[in-house]
Amino acid sequence: MDFSLGPAAETFRAEARAWLAEHPGGTGGQEWERTLGADGWIGLAWKGEYGNRHADLAQQVAWGEEYARAGAPGRAGHIGENLLAPTLETHGSLAQQDRFLPAIARGEELWCQGYSEPGAGSDLAGIRTTAERDGDGGYRVTGQKIWTSLAHEADWCFVLARTDPDSRRHHGLSLLLVPMRQPDRIEVRPIRQLTGTAEFNEVWFDGAHADAGHIVGGAGNGWRVAMALLGYERGVSTLVQQIGFERELSGVVAQAAASGATGDPAVRDRIVRQWAELKMMRWNALRTLGTTDPAAPSVAKLLWGGWHQRLGELAVAVRGAAATAGPADWAQEAPYELDETQRLLLFSRADTIYGGSDEIQRTIIAERVLGLPKEPRG
Repeated sequence: MDFSLGPAAETFRAEARAWLAEHPGGTGGQEWERTLGADGWIGLAWKGEYGNRHADLAQQVAWGEEYARAGAPGRAGHIGENLLAPTLETHGSLAQQDRFLPAIARGEELWCQGYSEPGAGSDLAGIRTTAERDGDGGYRVTGQKIWTSLAHEADWCFVLARTDPDSRRHHGLSLLLVPMRQPDRIEVRPIRQLTGTAEFNEVWFDGAHADAGHIVGGAGNGWRVAMALLGYERGVSTLVQQIGFERELSGVVAQAAASGATGDPAVRDRIVRQWAELKMMRWNALRTLGTTDPAAPSVAKLLWGGWHQRLGELAVAVRGAAATAGPADWAQEAPYELDETQRLLLFSRADTIYGGSDEIQRTIIAERVLGLPKEPRG
């Protein structure tokens, strides 16, 4: 099987590489999003014309790989570009597309995702956040969301809430677009992680206003729209993610060679296994690129989550006792400085949980793909 991307993608790759070399991203953030948007690099996969370039799947992979290889900053706008935008193109009204997509393409508005709650993480159908009609022709959103990435920077949040108070489980839900700049109605609380950083947040909605025209797919259709949105979380992004994995693995190998850890046959075996599994993940991602295989997203998540955790463990094994020595301010209040090995180990502990836990992915494959009997629900 030919796993090359083809000549058109390589031409696109050269253009992307040249542009990235001329535009250092610094620390990223809003200004970097505007820079990307000004030259049309936001929304390569979109169908509509909003000032964005258009690229096929292979070209999108080439751009993502070059972006990762250039060490460009993490994208503050990826949730709006890669999750909300394709959802609006498929399920949103023309008015919603015209209002929100151009601002995302220009890098002017940032988004966050209001799905998980303290009692509704993997079991998303158990959400309790409500959206009630108000006298102003809109909705008042009340409830708590958790693990909300970039909520402290976002201008808007797409919120899954219960608009039918008598509904249960998957029924009576709606996906509302809620402005975050409501200081008396929305509170964002950072969640400090093992690494000392706080990319995630708790978000408290206390009667936050949402326009009635900003329900995606219509009231009561939130579960269908929300599940469609989750389907956009993987695909091209999986291949791009692997470039970062490749860089991390190369760092571990270089450290093993420098420290003499490669003299241990067990360490050599683990390094080779990590390398081989990373190659396999790339081939699998290329094989399933653009397909509608229902198992592909779950299989990909199972593969990379466990792989990345094992890489963190290998990095510590290579470093040895030195990896357990914390910084001088280790016992102080976060944030504190960790070295690259420590960050890799600690952050990767969450890889088999966020984005759909391993247990949930295996259940999806068993029930929806293999047709096995459904697991008893509590």
